Amino acid sequence: MIKNNRLTQYLRQLGGIFLALIILCVFFSLANNRFMSVANFMNILQQVSVVAIAAFGMTWVILLGEIDLSIGSIIAVSGMVAAQVLALDYGLFTALFVTLFAGAVMGFINGALTAKLALPSFIVTVATMGIYRGMVSLPTNGAPQMITNSDWTAIGNSALFGIPVVIWVLVLLFLINHIVLSKTVFGRKAYLTGGNIEAAQYSGIQTARVKIWIFTLSGIMAAIAGILLSSRLYSAQTNAGMGYELDAIAAAVLGGTSLTGGVGTMIGTLVGALIIGILNNGMNMMSVPYFYQLIVKGIVILVAVWLDVRAKKKRSKA
Repeated sequence: MIKNNRLTQYLRQLGGIFLALIILCVFFSLANNRFMSVANFMNILQQVSVVAIAAFGMTWVILLGEIDLSIGSIIAVSGMVAAQVLALDYGLFTALFVTLFAGAVMGFINGALTAKLALPSFIVTVATMGIYRGMVSLPTNGAPQMITNSDWTAIGNSALFGIPVVIWVLVLLFLINHIVLSKTVFGRKAYLTGGNIEAAQYSGIQTARVKIWIFTLSGIMAAIAGILLSSRLYSAQTNAGMGYELDAIAAAVLGGTSLTGGVGTMIGTLVGALIIGILNNGMNMMSVPYFYQLIVKGIVILVAVWLDVRAKKKRSKA
């Protein structure tokens, strides 16, 4: 009975976005018969992987009613950290550990400034977005850093059982985040902290600690996104991840995560990221100019926010 109720709740929350996904697929398949090919869907998943993984971290943050605008910069810093470690011949696993640690530290800083100093996360992460973006250029004075380590570049450019490794990473991280959010005490603490922070504090939840952990997790997700991006590009670029924070927010909000906190799912975020990827891919296949693509994506985000506001009003009346 509990499982049926949970399934019904998911269908109620995500029915609209699944319908939107199906409509987009039908529309673009009619516009171009190559759209529905397996190869194209693999391509879409590869393109979506970096944004989707960053969006998983963003979903946690938005569930708190907070925001993290620094993840694009963390993606870039993570790629550069990896490139510098690999350039010193420390090897794959050392580079992975140092890169993930760097992402965790940057996320921890965001969380500590927000939770301990009671600073608005918007202001904190706008500031750290600039700081981290500036840090990317320090080792190379603004130049890209090439990555020649074959083990590293294989992460983003090889396949396992015929499926690109980046897709396996995307699926694994989706399952981990979904299970932790929906099945664990920590996930319930995140929902309660974002939905009603006073009630969370009265129930004994250390909300400051929850916030710090979640911002740290967001930094780790951004670092993993940076690993995949630098691997696929064979280099660390100083402009890597530029604008990815907006796509991550869009994916989460499209998937039903409320900007006011307390409502959201990882399933919805994944579908939201797929919608963004399908929009990009479909419009590219139709040769739609880039500036029109920006307009369409902007309209989609506005509609998603409008629907979120409407849903909040309905919940408050109920």
